Amino acid sequence: MLSTFRIIALLEGTSYILLLFIATPIKYLADDPQYVKLLGMPHGLFFIIYVVLAVIISKDMNWTNKTFWIVLIASIIPFGTFYIDKKYLRTKHA
Repeated sequence: MLSTFRIIALLEGTSYILLLFIATPIKYLADDPQYVKLLGMPHGLFFIIYVVLAVIISKDMNWTNKTFWIVLIASIIPFGTFYIDKKYLRTKHA
C-alpha cells in the first residue's frame, strides 16, 4: 500500500505543478483554457485518491494526528507531496 501511495503522491504533486505553473498561465496569458481542462480532471482524481490513501495508510504507519494533518495539508502546497515522500514515506520504505 505504501508504494501505491508514493506513486499517487508523485502523480498528484506533478499534476498540481503542471496545473499551477503551466496550464493556468497559458489560460490567462494566451487565453487558452484547454490545458486547464485537460489537467484539471486527472489532478482532481489524484487529489481524492491521495486523501483516501492517506487516511488508510495513516493507521498502518502509526502517524500521529499532527503528521496526518501535515500529510494532508502538503497536498495543497506546491511541491508538498515531494516533501512528504522524502520526509515520511521514503525513510519508512527503505
